[in-house]
Amino acid sequence: MFLATSGRRIVILGGGEQAAQKARLVIRTDAEIVVAGFEFDDELHALADEGRVRLVDAHEIHADLFEAAAITFVATGSAGADGALHALAKSLGAPVVNVVDRPALCDALTPSIVDRDPVVVAIGTEGTAPVLGRQIKTAVETMLEPRLGALAALAGRMRGAVGQRLSARARRDFWVWVFSGPVRRAHAAGSERRAAQILKARLEQGPGPSEGSIAYVGAGPGEADLLSLRGVRRMQEADLIVHAPGLAPEILELARRDAERQVAADPVAAALAAAREGARVVLLVPGGAAELPSALRDADTLSVEHVPGIA
Repeated sequence: MFLATSGRRIVILGGGEQAAQKARLVIRTDAEIVVAGFEFDDELHALADEGRVRLVDAHEIHADLFEAAAITFVATGSAGADGALHALAKSLGAPVVNVVDRPALCDALTPSIVDRDPVVVAIGTEGTAPVLGRQIKTAVETMLEPRLGALAALAGRMRGAVGQRLSARARRDFWVWVFSGPVRRAHAAGSERRAAQILKARLEQGPGPSEGSIAYVGAGPGEADLLSLRGVRRMQEADLIVHAPGLAPEILELARRDAERQVAADPVAAALAAAREGARVVLLVPGGAAELPSALRDADTLSVEHVPGIA
């Protein structure tokens, strides 16, 4: 889950190993972390000595402890104690409570996390299969280079300058180029200074003219998981998705959320009109889209890409 923690508190009820595990989970947030228990794990004592958590005696659990609390974790390791503390926290006004390994008592569930601060990927199974969540986490860990967070931080520092110099369309193109081109490759190779130089040099050049394009994408037999990877990428990059009536809604869910959708009786004509105005268009058609329509083959002034699908 992603919660706003600035100026708020995270409460952990329990003082043993489970409580320490939750403290490790939230220690990198900017929340005040309060751990309430009768006895405390050595790790929690060490965190308290460093000023990273505040330890309070469980006898001091009162309603004001939960004021401005983003979330309360109940983590004693005892089913009976967990149940009692859950009831106590809710009765004292705790708005969001998570009881470790007790999904039925949880207002929110904590996912497995891939942390490339400030990039965070959360994997949840709604408490049904935590082992599967960890397996997926391992797979995602191998996909993302260890220093990806530092590249995202660089992008964050440059966001204001990019916003001042480039239009909305040009900004999107610029960031696609940053995260899929030479900037990311240089950064992943350890040349962070070179990556920053490439990014800034490209920004100084300014955007080229906006040119419309059409990706003619075969949507396959109507199931989202049968769309090609290239087709999905083009849908994520598009300004406009054009399709005829009757396309499966789950396929459209793969598109960038702020891309426009247009249902057209003549999708080819609609796509051509939008592309000639500078839009990046995906024209989705049922089946394999084995051949380009003649109108697209003859559109010499436009960039047209053919992305066949499964027939």
